[in-house]
Amino acid sequence: MKKGIHPEYTDTKITCVCGNVIETKSTKGEIKVEICSHCHPFMTGKQKLVDTAGRIERFNKKYAANKVQERG
Repeated sequence: MKKGIHPEYTDTKITCVCGNVIETKSTKGEIKVEICSHCHPFMTGKQKLVDTAGRIERFNKKYAANKVQERG
């Protein structure tokens, strides 16, 4: 490695809003994140289907008519 052209690689603390702290190495001193593997719904298995602005109902309403036509 050439001297003087690479950033300094130091110990880093990654802090999540849930309180989880991960210690690693990075070129940044401290990193704050909103979600981590400890609190992410996909990783914890507590994933919920969120209906934003009635999208699921609109989808079902739109394609319910097509199901009836295809069958009959």
